[in-house]
Amino acid sequence: MNSNNYQCPICNCTDLTLRYEASYVYSYAIDSDAPGLKNTEEFLSFLYDKREQKDDRTYIECNSCGTQYPYHLLNKYLNRS
Repeated sequence: MNSNNYQCPICNCTDLTLRYEASYVYSYAIDSDAPGLKNTEEFLSFLYDKREQKDDRTYIECNSCGTQYPYHLLNKYLNRS
């Protein structure tokens, strides 16, 4: 793995992480057995009938001070060490 050339402008730490967060709404049809048409004997949350993505966010986080930066600022404001 290559070393990180970017550093946090707040604390000058080079330990940064790129993160992607997403939120979803899972739907399960109500039927006579376990909820969801794909669940026949027991409810298993990964066997959903419908999934809708509601939001997502990509950001860079400093692992030292916890400051979060929008991903598009990577080459503009995060200093190279």
